[in-house]
Amino acid sequence: MYFRKDINGLRAWAVVAVVLFHFGVPGFEGGFVGVDVFFIISGFLMTGIIVEGLSASSSGHQAPPARSFSLGQFYLARARRILPALLALCAVLIGAGWLLLGPSDYEMLATHGIRVVAFISNLMFLREAGYFDAASHEKWFLHTWSLSVEWQFYLLFPLILMLVWKIRPQRKVLGAALWVLFFSSLGASIIQTPLDSTSAFFQLHTRAWEMLAGGLVYFYGSRVRLTQCSSRLLELAGFFMILVSIALMNDEVLWPGHWALLPITGTVLVMLASRQSSWLSTTGLCQWLGKTSYSIYLWHWPLCVGLVYFELQDQWIPVVIALALTLVLGWLSWAYIEQPARKNLTKLKPGQQTLIIVGLVVVIALVCQVIRKQDGIHGRLEPRVNAVFAEADNVNPRRRECYNWNRSLEERCTYGGDTLGVIVMGDSHAQSMVRSVEKALPSTDLHVLDWSATGCVTIANIKYRDKTRESQCGDYVAKAVRYAETLPGDAPMLIVNRITAALRGHTEGKTPSQPPIYLTKPHTAWTEDYYAEVGQGFIDTVCAFAAHRPVYMLRPIPELKLDVPRTMGRALIRGEERRISISLEEYEERHKPIWNLLNRVVEQCGVKLLDPRPILCPDGRCWGDVEGLPIYYDDDHLNERGGQLLVPLFQQIFAEPVN
Repeated sequence: MYFRKDINGLRAWAVVAVVLFHFGVPGFEGGFVGVDVFFIISGFLMTGIIVEGLSASSSGHQAPPARSFSLGQFYLARARRILPALLALCAVLIGAGWLLLGPSDYEMLATHGIRVVAFISNLMFLREAGYFDAASHEKWFLHTWSLSVEWQFYLLFPLILMLVWKIRPQRKVLGAALWVLFFSSLGASIIQTPLDSTSAFFQLHTRAWEMLAGGLVYFYGSRVRLTQCSSRLLELAGFFMILVSIALMNDEVLWPGHWALLPITGTVLVMLASRQSSWLSTTGLCQWLGKTSYSIYLWHWPLCVGLVYFELQDQWIPVVIALALTLVLGWLSWAYIEQPARKNLTKLKPGQQTLIIVGLVVVIALVCQVIRKQDGIHGRLEPRVNAVFAEADNVNPRRRECYNWNRSLEERCTYGGDTLGVIVMGDSHAQSMVRSVEKALPSTDLHVLDWSATGCVTIANIKYRDKTRESQCGDYVAKAVRYAETLPGDAPMLIVNRITAALRGHTEGKTPSQPPIYLTKPHTAWTEDYYAEVGQGFIDTVCAFAAHRPVYMLRPIPELKLDVPRTMGRALIRGEERRISISLEEYEERHKPIWNLLNRVVEQCGVKLLDPRPILCPDGRCWGDVEGLPIYYDDDHLNERGGQLLVPLFQQIFAEPVN
């Protein structure tokens, strides 16, 4: 297969789009489509290698050995291409993590590192958070998800084509198999994306169609005969579709799904045009970016995470410097790791190459495993730094057991004695305080019944745009309303919710343009109608609980915008003292609509409100630490130390006998 400048130029477009998107450059909100462009190029090249090899090995006459297809040689060639620079990246990040990361972050880095060299990091990331979520910007290896998807494709794709070829060694049969695989994967992507976009984004079976599209271009592209004029028009149309995707797509578009057809089709058109002297793809700059694109892609993301680590991601001078470093590191990696490794490994026998590559992978994996087994190696940091970071793990030890909205209400999760003392209803903010409520109980014979539910606002029959949750939270709360009627009415209920997030969006990350929850039908904007509907649903639910027992509600916990233990600990590593806080004015402005809503709940339902402000905001500021140690385990959840501060407040629930 001859070298194609247009395809190398497409790599340049793809890597520029991805890099500028990740660095937050305006106009590149859809730059993530660059990965889709990479996928189709990869599929084109791999299909060519496999099909040419299969055809040569079955041609009926003596074929040159280099052209015959060998599965082992195919895998080895992919390893030579991908692993040297990737392993170098792993080594550098492990070394940097030793100096810069707290124990839990270092342990997470090592855990991800093992999955990276095993090429299953995509499967781990889909279980942790969405690609576009704010939490993902703390993951140094996040970008390797695409390498894992490609490697999984490399493992399976030749086996499938070899099986088809063995059954019937005809090119037209291979072509038919490609079409079947393409439409199967495309259909899975279109169906799964609206149901679970995170899963569809990260998994092979919903991404394979993009690589298979490249395979189809290889398979049938040579049959397309174009005039110079039609070739130019086809190329322009293709680049226009890619540019439109980069400019108009954003992180709120469910991806990949049917929207990915736009950049994929554009890339197909450019490849079919096959122009080898185009100003759009074959200039010197495009060719340089294309040949170094893999290394640029590898090294740009850690620089993005580094900006977040040092809280510089919104300052344009550090961003420009990081962009320049991306190009420098990309070139150094290509010139001194990628190229020499490929050339030198090729000189060795296949067995020797395999031994070296596997050995390096094992070394990286073992180092990562040691870091994991030692919980991030606490001893490398000063005791005070460790103490600050440790508060991120100072959480309810039973939260995994009890913190589940799929749990049956009959499967009681209780804290304390044998007699029901209080019911705690709410979301993760409620869960973070359950043990503090237990400490406030007036007798050890009483227990707390934990009805907290992950991310579920306490509104019966509420529905979520996220199809993975749909109405499960709403059903759970509705069942709780009915089930509460069967429990003793003298046991009070405490409701704790981050209701502000439902009405105003989260403080971390970007607020979506469309509200995530609804009662009757989805809302397209954060309108007064939305606030009224959700607010009334909240009031109705609380009143339903209050009809059968005393109900108390906690006013909102201060949301500090920054992860308190992580920010304080990282500052200490850098030799800086850092405290996280917001002013009382910020708190009140943020929660003003909810304050009014809770006042309406008091009037209509007769509930009583508990106010955490005198405890958490004692001097006009709401602080994230007390005596130098965090009282939050992230940016808005109290840890066990923080919850302990509220025990006197919760004791008010039991101060007066129930009528």
